[in-house]
Amino acid sequence: MLERYRLYLHARRKPDGSPLAWSSQAQSLVAVKGLFRWLTRTKQIPSNPAAELELPRRTRRMPRDVLTAEEAERVLAQPDTTKGMGVRDRAILELLCSTGIRRAECTNLQLADVELGRGLLLVREGKGGRDRFVPVGERAAEWTDRWLAVRPRYVTPPDVGWLFLTRRGRPLAPKRLSELVRRYIEASGVGKSPSCHLLRHTMATLMLEAGADVRHIQEILGHVVLSTTALYTHVSIGKLQEVHRRTHPARAHRTVADHEKLLSSLAAELLEVDEP
Repeated sequence: MLERYRLYLHARRKPDGSPLAWSSQAQSLVAVKGLFRWLTRTKQIPSNPAAELELPRRTRRMPRDVLTAEEAERVLAQPDTTKGMGVRDRAILELLCSTGIRRAECTNLQLADVELGRGLLLVREGKGGRDRFVPVGERAAEWTDRWLAVRPRYVTPPDVGWLFLTRRGRPLAPKRLSELVRRYIEASGVGKSPSCHLLRHTMATLMLEAGADVRHIQEILGHVVLSTTALYTHVSIGKLQEVHRRTHPARAHRTVADHEKLLSSLAAELLEVDEP
């Protein structure tokens, strides 16, 4: 019966015809396994029939979309920074692009978590309940400081210390954050899937392409295992192709004409060096 239930979850379809996500299937099966584990521990049944019940494996997918540096600048330039809310939105976009923090981590930020003088951000209880420090770029720190200068306009006493507030002085909800990020990405015309995670992917990708160590990216993003961060390396395929062209043995198979051209070039360089 347990195996049939597992197969039922795998075959089940949502109203739109799409299958259940692996996480939804796993959540249902974890509850069942927990129930039978409790029944066994309390000796209400002699053995645990769900002990060997396999949970669906999480698929590791590459990010579908990533912004180039130029596209990221177009997105960052969208908010109207002549208005207080525009300054807030620019600060949010800059922080997301600079730190790669998740949507919920951004909305949970409090004033005490930001140390602009040291260029640090404290993410409290990120995914998995883990705290971590994240470096903040100079420009992101500058825009955050500008937001802090106008933030008092929107504070509704008592000020409980949330970093980003709504126009009415309430803490910014994750859903609202997604809406404003989506609006700015769509307005930029980059034509890529608009989401907070797009900025997270972009930050990791651009840093890797600039030569950052994947382990450093792992620490910044808050990934527990390196294999999760390694998914971002696929977007650096251009650099891999360049290395492949320069180092692959097939490149050594030059024709006689290629060698003559190379020798002529070297001779010309030597003559230039020998000239007084």
